[in-house]
Amino acid sequence: MAAAIKDLAQVNADLQAQKERIETVDYKMITFSLAGKDYGVDILNVKEIAKADKFTFVPNAASFVRGVYNLRGDIIPVIDLRTFFHLPRDKKNDGQENMLILRINEQVYGTIVDKIDKVVGVNRETIQPPHPIFGDINIKYISGVVEKSGELYVILDVIRIFGQKEEAKEKGLGSVSSTGDFFVPPPTVTSVSPEQRKGRSDANDSAIGFLKEGLAALKRFTASPLNDAWMRRRFSEWSSIRMDSDLQLRNSTDADEFLSSFFSPFSGGFWGETYAAEVKSILPDVSSGNVQVWEIGCGKGYETFSFACILKSRYPGAQIKIWANDNDIMAISQAPNMTFSLSEVPEYCHPFMVKGKSGYSFSQAVKDSIVFEYHDVLNDNPLPDLDIILARDTLSFFSEQDQGRLIDSFVEKLKHQGLVIMGKNEELSGDRWVSRSGEQVSAFMHNA
Repeated sequence: MAAAIKDLAQVNADLQAQKERIETVDYKMITFSLAGKDYGVDILNVKEIAKADKFTFVPNAASFVRGVYNLRGDIIPVIDLRTFFHLPRDKKNDGQENMLILRINEQVYGTIVDKIDKVVGVNRETIQPPHPIFGDINIKYISGVVEKSGELYVILDVIRIFGQKEEAKEKGLGSVSSTGDFFVPPPTVTSVSPEQRKGRSDANDSAIGFLKEGLAALKRFTASPLNDAWMRRRFSEWSSIRMDSDLQLRNSTDADEFLSSFFSPFSGGFWGETYAAEVKSILPDVSSGNVQVWEIGCGKGYETFSFACILKSRYPGAQIKIWANDNDIMAISQAPNMTFSLSEVPEYCHPFMVKGKSGYSFSQAVKDSIVFEYHDVLNDNPLPDLDIILARDTLSFFSEQDQGRLIDSFVEKLKHQGLVIMGKNEELSGDRWVSRSGEQVSAFMHNA
């Protein structure tokens, strides 16, 4: 009898210990479904969850690579776990895809699943070893199985899925890096069929599209008809200096490098002698003694003073007025009072400078010809009829819709035969514009 009581006490103790073990949560996972079954991933490997429906195709990638995705400026590969595990898709999911964003060994991946459920907490000791009967996927990709509240969850070993080389070789997927790079190098092609050429063209268009998304996210640069010719030239250059798997813009440094050839000569500084002479050579004749100019994005004023000196030289005796606008209040507030050493300023500006106690500054006649204004040019611009608009490298950093609005504003405000000076890689198109460009200067005459 005493032994029976002792055994019963042990049973109760064991039951209590088991209850406490079950109630202690030391492992959390994000749960989701694939082909109607429940799975889980260690929450420590989950960066975030997301929805998306636009992925950029990557040529020559494995079949389960859905493409690449711009996650707030970070370019990440997107893996469809259903295809990877040879599972059917959920027919109900015909809209945006559900994605778990995973971080594995400092590499970020998007993984597409049917449905993302919830966070589930369990005790590690309740996780059982994997067994083939618990899932439709290869057991080597399963780290364990656990039951919680009547639901059975298969826990995926994402470290092994995304970090193994040998599994990829077994699948015939080509080379896979230790960080889980699933992209296969393009094969060597000795002859190209029309179908292959079309495929390459489509792939290039797709890659260019993704580069455009990266530039917009990282630098607010809008690729549009305004700069499309440069964009395609630059893509060709970019492809020649970068491996095909490394074309995309992964960070701000990459975006700066891509844009390095976009900007006009002497951007943000005094214009050089040769460039100034070329600008002067394309300036139109004016029919009155007044020259009205609008400059968009004047910055610190170096380009404004350069242009003012060129105008003074080109139109001696004319009354010149430049409305110089920028939304950088610090820069534009300092512009009127800058002083320089004479060696800092190009020679064509020297006749328009005076010496003061702290150095050289521009003459009062030049300063009086410029109105520096803090202004958002997307708002109302109450200006007189204009002879010239200076807008180098600025419109490309507005949305395409706002680019159209500003160009319409140019048409409205410019006199007949008025001139717009754009960035060297920006072009105005249409019947209302006639090119008046030089070798380095992109300029367009208003033809309406």
